[in-house]
Amino acid sequence: MTGQRHSRRTFLTHLVAAPTLAVATRAVADALGPQQAHAVIPTLPAPADLVDLGDLFILAGAPTAGMLVLTVETDGTIRFRLPREEVGQGLTTAVAMLVAEELDAPLHDVRVELDDARPELLFNQLTGSSNAIRSLYGPVRHTAAAVRARLVAAAAARWKLSPAGLTTADGAVRAPDGRTADYGSLAEAAADPGLIVLGATPKPESKHTLVGRPTSRVDARAMVTGQQEYTLDLDVPGAKPCVVRRPPTLGGTVKSIANAAAVRAMPGVLDLVTLPTGVAVVAETFGQALDARAALQIGWGPGPADHLSDAEIRAKLRAATPPLLVPPLLTPYVDAEFDFAFVSHAPLETNCAVADVREDRAEIWSGLKSPIVARQTIAAELGLPVGRVTVRVVQAGGSFGRRLFFDAALEAAQVSKACRRPVRLMWTRVDDTRHGRMRPATHHRIRATFALGEVLSFEHRVAAAETDFRHGLGEIITATAAKLPLGIGNATLAQTLFLTTVKSPYHFGLTTQALTEVPTGIPTGSWRSVYSANTRGAEEIVVDELARRMNKDPYRFRRTFLKTDAQRAVLDRAAAEGDWGRDMEPGCAQGIAFHEEYKARTACLVEIDARDRKRVRVTKAVVVVDVGRPINPRGLEAQMLGGLTDAISTTLRAGLHIDKGLPLEGSYSQFHWARQQDSPREVKVVVLPATPGAEPGGAGELGVPAAVGAIANAYARATGTRPRSFPLDFDVDFTPYPR
Repeated sequence: MTGQRHSRRTFLTHLVAAPTLAVATRAVADALGPQQAHAVIPTLPAPADLVDLGDLFILAGAPTAGMLVLTVETDGTIRFRLPREEVGQGLTTAVAMLVAEELDAPLHDVRVELDDARPELLFNQLTGSSNAIRSLYGPVRHTAAAVRARLVAAAAARWKLSPAGLTTADGAVRAPDGRTADYGSLAEAAADPGLIVLGATPKPESKHTLVGRPTSRVDARAMVTGQQEYTLDLDVPGAKPCVVRRPPTLGGTVKSIANAAAVRAMPGVLDLVTLPTGVAVVAETFGQALDARAALQIGWGPGPADHLSDAEIRAKLRAATPPLLVPPLLTPYVDAEFDFAFVSHAPLETNCAVADVREDRAEIWSGLKSPIVARQTIAAELGLPVGRVTVRVVQAGGSFGRRLFFDAALEAAQVSKACRRPVRLMWTRVDDTRHGRMRPATHHRIRATFALGEVLSFEHRVAAAETDFRHGLGEIITATAAKLPLGIGNATLAQTLFLTTVKSPYHFGLTTQALTEVPTGIPTGSWRSVYSANTRGAEEIVVDELARRMNKDPYRFRRTFLKTDAQRAVLDRAAAEGDWGRDMEPGCAQGIAFHEEYKARTACLVEIDARDRKRVRVTKAVVVVDVGRPINPRGLEAQMLGGLTDAISTTLRAGLHIDKGLPLEGSYSQFHWARQQDSPREVKVVVLPATPGAEPGGAGELGVPAAVGAIANAYARATGTRPRSFPLDFDVDFTPYPR
């Protein structure tokens, strides 16, 4: 397969965006700006208040941010090549809305297509950290504005009129005398390099008619009718099914295969390939490949975590947690310690890839959030120049951080090279649950001191199983740097991410948050909200306990200590919409929590029914979200609903038990993600309108932390307990699959 060709009958524009160095300045101004004083003892801004991780990504990507490709074809179709991955978050819809808005074109005329890996984009093709819309908002608008200006200039030249007197609407340029020319008819003339074009400026936000309006996904019909193509749906000629027999413990290695000849002789089997991760079977059908995989008799070498089970991991994390520095002395205080289990990403589409590797070139298809480093790594593995390796980015069925790594794409390339044929490699559900990367387990130690109605100090120490960031910032240089020895490479990235994402929204006096990571040999990766889901979730539980100790209502207590009016507006709306404080039956209760990250903020109020401790259920939820400038409020609603479901799952029942170096869970029937019956019957998501002058904040990570805190707080109030270990119901109530 080859990329789309552009003839002279199409109009192609590459535009370098304006500098974005003002981002950091605005961040500092927002953090330090005057606000109404609600607390006597203010808290100094944390690093994430000044410059968050999204700011850093935007600054790093500024030199290539405008290298975008927008094409207007002669039939009026508008094509935009998106250098980010769509994994279900609604990104293609939001970007299509930005393009359609700026071009004054119908949304149905815009096609957003995922761009192949483009190493020249450097830091600008990584999808993560709630940064896609934040980083694309300006560049996409400027690119589309440049296209609109050229179309207007082409019409002006045709009609011998001044461009200043022309307008655009509904995919056409219009003259004052009523003449119109649709964009398709102007495409060739607009592509003329000699065309004189006036300066192009994006529309003021006040003129937006599509952006900010709830809009259904552009790919919704394709998804629900089965027409949407995912990786394993692609028609790559000759690609044969492939599965991998994986070791009985994480990171185990192949020592020997006792019956290789017999398995090769099984019906449909085409090849066996030994990989660093196991033994691959290539066959005519997936059924034949799975049968052959099951028949393999493999001698396995040990993995790096064979000696670890849950108890040992918890002990290592507790031992690694630094001591708290502020002694309670004569002041009242709240001390709390929390444990959070490992969690699978569990996207609906498992890891998969298609690869066609030849002697002199290679082509790979997969759902990838860091395609540049995938292409560079695969090229090195195959011994090919990067320019001879093409990596096609395919829309994926979920990620939650999982597809920052490209394990399946690398395996598929290795197998294809070894067996000299195209392969269609699939991880099974058990593979994905047991051998996929997971959210690290964490231990938390928190102390808050208070006196005379004020919080004097708030300390939080986090010990976490090491999160693997060896994908770097999406390209080979930082990925290689992340592989340097502990304390230099991966740990540096971890500390940077922690400090630029985690912050307290409250004036709690002396506030400190610190991370210590513990190597375990267990494969990990960023999971939705990365450090914030556990860290801020635990903090919101302690906020409730502080309120109780100080004889304050949890909502009113938060309102008093929040730092800004924007934060209080979100919390107030959640309390009002959720009827905070209403009477509840015994065993039922409300919980509330707040979170701010990536220039966005949210409050969550839930009601819980805990009368049956084995069937605890969230019965109602209200989520209020303020992202500064929403592009598609309907997409934001979906993001918040997804975050709520993640929080319900991981707070109540979903986690991974590690037993002698392997998770016991192997499927959705064992990894207890929330089902329909676990979802609240009543959910309301309120998206606050745009703030004048604001740009979009991040949303992908935003929905989990506040919901974690709200659910745990509702459970505590309903049961009269103090939850400390999550998920709350974590029994092994299943028979594990064989190793």
